[in-house]
Amino acid sequence: MRPKSLEDYVGQTHLIGPQGALTEWLNAGHMPSFIFWGPPGVGKTTLANLIAQKLGRRFFSLSAVHSGVRELRETIQAAERRDLFAEGVPLLFIDEIHRFSKAQQDALLGAVESGVVRLIGATTENPGFEVIPALLSRCQVFVLKPLDRDELCRIGKQAFERDPQLAGKTLPESEWDSLIRLADGDARRLLNLIEWAAATTDETGLVLIDPERLERMREANPMLFERGGEQHYDLISAFIKSVRGSDPDAAVYYLARMISAGEDPKFIARRLVILSAEDIGLADPNALMLASACFSAVERIGLPEARIPLAECAIYLAGAPKSNSAYLAIDAALAEVARSGRLEVPLELRNAANPLLRQMGYGKDYIYPHDQKDRFFATDYLPDSIRAQKFYEAAENEREQRAAERLKALRNKDQ
Repeated sequence: MRPKSLEDYVGQTHLIGPQGALTEWLNAGHMPSFIFWGPPGVGKTTLANLIAQKLGRRFFSLSAVHSGVRELRETIQAAERRDLFAEGVPLLFIDEIHRFSKAQQDALLGAVESGVVRLIGATTENPGFEVIPALLSRCQVFVLKPLDRDELCRIGKQAFERDPQLAGKTLPESEWDSLIRLADGDARRLLNLIEWAAATTDETGLVLIDPERLERMREANPMLFERGGEQHYDLISAFIKSVRGSDPDAAVYYLARMISAGEDPKFIARRLVILSAEDIGLADPNALMLASACFSAVERIGLPEARIPLAECAIYLAGAPKSNSAYLAIDAALAEVARSGRLEVPLELRNAANPLLRQMGYGKDYIYPHDQKDRFFATDYLPDSIRAQKFYEAAENEREQRAAERLKALRNKDQ
């Protein structure tokens, strides 16, 4: 069912439509090295083949899953032996390029840099994470989008028109939505579903879809998600930002997405612990205790029950007052340490652990706050050269402002 020409290709109009990013290059007969980045089943391999056909270039193809450095070098050597009558630089297509190791990508870099080949890479992973910077800087990156309902419907109906195995069979209009929803933007999955569904027809050739059987198929085809991939980072990012933005509904939705997709619940719980300190912090110190308890509960009970403490924690943190003052304070202090180095600790604050140290003045003149009125003594504890430095600023929330007012009153009273 692969299209035989660009005119038959469905989808990605932002790349090959009248105003598409690739259209001008194709019309000019010139093509740089580039990487197609998109989810499975949206036409990355097909588009690479059609571009080679349109340009009339020699076309070499490798799969990073099955090819090593030796196969790569042999292919590059074959590309170097150009036919004198061939036009243009050969195209080298590498599927799943993110699976190439750094050594393999280094071996490819020289051929791309010297112009021996024009690279067309395809990946479901973010190239910014998976492709070495030197190679990425020599390639354009084009994002392919999941196919929408109309595009999937067009592909599916073409299958019934052209595939001999589907000859004489039809799918009722009322059933398209079920299959397209299950396909989730993936043309390959849609065609597999059609093949599965077409196994059951009535005497007129009408495809019969059993709802219970479809539900079993749905359970056997989890949502597009790879723990190490782009969806992993996108979903946890959306989850954290929803909690930080005080939106419990969005937080629970993205939590459900991750749980449904098979994410490690301990990973989610760890992120909640970090978030409770970074984004709620001193505005509600109970948040960190709740998140820590949530992590312990998740460790002990596992899924499916762990979804409940995770949801409880996410909802509590989303509704809690927000403060990043502790996060800003420690980062400011770390920046000062990096700038000023190992400043001398004032003698009165040092640990006078033995008579020699006490003789050297360690701990001398230290004022014990508990012996003072209000258990407070106004002094500067920072090293001499940074005594005016402030790292912590109370955020605008009731608890921190109350604590800041108390400290201010103690200092004013002591003066």
